Amino acid sequence: MSLHIKISLLAAAALCTLPLSGHAQEAWPSKPITLVVTYPAGGAADMLARLVAPRMSATLGQPVVIENRGGGAGQIGAAVVARSKPDGYTVMVDGGGYAINPVLFPKLPYDTAKAFTPIGILGLFPLVLVVTPSYGAKSVTELVQMARSTPGSISYASPGTGSTQHLAAEQFLQQAKVQMVHVPYKGGSPAMADVMGGHVPVYAANIGSSLSNMKAGKLRPLAVMASRRSPSLPEVPTLAEAGVANAEAYEWNGMFVPAGVPPAISAKLTEALKSALEAPEVKDKIASVGGESFTGGSAEVTSFIQQQVQRMGKVVREGNIRPE
Repeated sequence: MSLHIKISLLAAAALCTLPLSGHAQEAWPSKPITLVVTYPAGGAADMLARLVAPRMSATLGQPVVIENRGGGAGQIGAAVVARSKPDGYTVMVDGGGYAINPVLFPKLPYDTAKAFTPIGILGLFPLVLVVTPSYGAKSVTELVQMARSTPGSISYASPGTGSTQHLAAEQFLQQAKVQMVHVPYKGGSPAMADVMGGHVPVYAANIGSSLSNMKAGKLRPLAVMASRRSPSLPEVPTLAEAGVANAEAYEWNGMFVPAGVPPAISAKLTEALKSALEAPEVKDKIASVGGESFTGGSAEVTSFIQQQVQRMGKVVREGNIRPE
């Protein structure tokens, strides 16, 4: 075979590969997507992830597989995602710990501000300041008066030091300028059980996990810790309405990708999540457990998360809170 023919054949082969290479770059996704949930199965983050995953899969044309990587207040799963290849095939669902961990833990295995790009907010769950039904305080005003008259005599429960519920209660105390004794538990269920049983009188409860107990009269809601009243508890005032301003607190769950994922791929994930969240059955499910949909695009998502990081950081610093 002459040199001229060999060169021609090689050139033709190279040309043939160009469209295939270009097509491969455009055909994302071409394999299953792993959705790493940074908390164990059964919680709010897991519920929301499993709610949107099949609908995102239908939009993207590939399976979206849930992988629970709980532990370390979300750090273990987040570290996995931070180290993953930024190709859009590894996505993270995290919770309020995303905003708390950077200030609570001085040595994280990743730099939160640089390691992730937000895709969207799956749901907002306002916290509710509740007390044991038989407790003397019937309002936020009465609770604050009791705390001021006998500083340190009232205790409040939380699922653990540094949890969203702990910092929500601490923020309330800072804004109301009163003191209470923190009683940390190993999880939300035992904390709520002891509040219902009268062992600890006060709790900043996630509306999603406490709504049924409030409606059954097992917990008395004093105020919704949000900027507006909850449709699930329309008769309950906000903290601001009750006289304590700037103490809003939410459990929230966001979706993130590793930093460096191409914008076109991030945009596809954003649209797939948006489509999933707009499905009536998804909206109904989130509303049924007291959750609220997040309205706004990428700029609003980024702004909300930055605000949460700043707010929680301020609470931790002013309260001199340290992980146990």
